[in-house]
Amino acid sequence: MRLSEVKAGRSFKIISIPDDEIRVRAIRLGMFEGADAECIFKISGGPVMLSVGGQEIAVGNPLAKKIIVDLRK
Repeated sequence: MRLSEVKAGRSFKIISIPDDEIRVRAIRLGMFEGADAECIFKISGGPVMLSVGGQEIAVGNPLAKKIIVDLRK
């Protein structure tokens, strides 16, 4: 599933951040492959607000479409 498809309130694990440059920037924010996160809220067609490692991060929709996640049950 893509991050852009996650509904608010759902927890997930980041599986893949495909682009090396984006991956490096994401790591600086505490967002890395294998990290657990939660979707705080999202705006349809807009950014996704995440909670990752105690930080809140806004991820733009174009980037959220590239990040692969696995929902937690």
